[in-house]
Amino acid sequence: MYMIHILLADDDLHIRELLRYHLQKEGYTVWEAEDGKAAQSILEKETIHLAIVDIMMPHVDGYTLCEEIRKYYDIPVIMLTAKDQLVDKEKGFSVGTDDYIVKPFEPAEVLFRMKALLRRYQMLSADVIQLHGTTIDRKSYEVRCQEQTILLPLKEFELLSQLASYPGRIFSREELIELVWGVDFSGDERTVDVHIKRLRDRFSKRTDDFQIKTVRGLGYKLELK
Repeated sequence: MYMIHILLADDDLHIRELLRYHLQKEGYTVWEAEDGKAAQSILEKETIHLAIVDIMMPHVDGYTLCEEIRKYYDIPVIMLTAKDQLVDKEKGFSVGTDDYIVKPFEPAEVLFRMKALLRRYQMLSADVIQLHGTTIDRKSYEVRCQEQTILLPLKEFELLSQLASYPGRIFSREELIELVWGVDFSGDERTVDVHIKRLRDRFSKRTDDFQIKTVRGLGYKLELK
């Protein structure tokens, strides 16, 4: 399983240190932001799988940041805040947070809520990925489509699995090379284009469950019909 990257946005250094310690102990990669603006910058540059966001932050507050994440990224958000009034929670959920944890908190609670959200967003590398009528089985390396079993070359299978785990999420060619071929790969980005073309050729006539789309100047994403 590849590393899960967590964005931790909080202007309280002690909270960040506490959570970083527990998250890294569980094997997560942690990106820290001391305010909402720094968090925006990390989201633009890095592949983030879940965001833990404080509400009261300088420059860009947690509500605004959560709204932006909802608009541009398909990742779960946990709001971490000292505000425990019902009206604050209501505002948090109205801007799109998936969960809401009030300070002070137990790090263990943050972890189990995170894991539940990651499972819901299919980010803990589920063995089976369902795309309507198409099933991708990561244990048997088989794709079942229209009651037929398709055996793909390994890299095509891994590329499809990667895109299918995050429907609607845009991946750059560099990200896909790192995730599928590994950081030591010596070829170029055209490898991704060739494999995407092969996947499209294989599935476009078989099913309309999903489509792999080119996002001009950015990369590729898989969209469910």
